[in-house]
Formats: sequence, C-alpha cells, structure tokens
Amino acid sequence: MAITSRGIRNNNPGNIDYNKTNQWQGQLPFDPAVESRFARFDTPENGIRALGKLLRTYQAKYALYTVSDIIQRWAPASENDTQAYIAAVEQRISLRTGKPVAQLDLGNPDMLSCLVQAIIQHENGRVPYSAATIDEGVRRALL
Repeated sequence: MAITSRGIRNNNPGNIDYNKTNQWQGQLPFDPAVESRFARFDTPENGIRALGKLLRTYQAKYALYTVSDIIQRWAPASENDTQAYIAAVEQRISLRTGKPVAQLDLGNPDMLSCLVQAIIQHENGRVPYSAATIDEGVRRALL
C-alpha cells in the first residue's frame, strides 16, 4: 500500500498553512485532531485553486515574478532546502515549456499550471491528479 502524503490527504497539495483569517473556497473547518498545521479542502480542485490564488497574490501584492523569488516566499529556508526547491521547480518548468523561463506570468493558465504542478511534485513527491483536475483548479484560481 502506497503512503499518501499529507498534502494529498488534505486536498491541499501545496501544503498551505491553516490561517483562521483565510476563508478559502472549500476549506474545511480547522480540526487539530485531524491536522494540526495545514489547511484542509473538500476537493483537490479547491486545494489547487487556493495554491494558484496564493501564487497570483505573490505577484499582485509583492511583485514576485521569478521562480526564485516565489519559492523563497513559499518555502522559506527556515523550514526547507529552498535552493534545492528552486532548482527542482525551475527544471520542471523548463522541461515542460522547452526553455528556461526568467519571468513568470501567472495570469497565463499554462504558466500557472506549470508552476502549480512543479510545486505539487516537490511538496508531495508526485502529481497524482488528472489533467482535468489540475485544469479545473487553475481555472478557478484565475477567476
């Protein structure tokens, strides 16, 4: 039997921390008996939506446009090997797009999908979702 990662179990594949001030679409009530740190969602699409919305906020509010800038905020060095995370995400995006990407346009659904999938891969060791599930979560994030 395969072990399911915390992010997949919680329908929160980006491992977004729970914050009582966030009222994410589809977020389940906080229950420390089930999950003590991370948000939980009713569907993977709503977890992917929250991931995409948060990444888009990084651009709109903090003007973060490079993989390095985004991942340094997403996965701070106090908790992660941030440089390895950046390298993995950059590699995954360049493999998917066919070229290195200096500036990310997260208003572009294809680019947002690339980044979302790279983060899901890094956070969970795999991307267990169908293209339709990813596309729907990204579509919701862009609304």
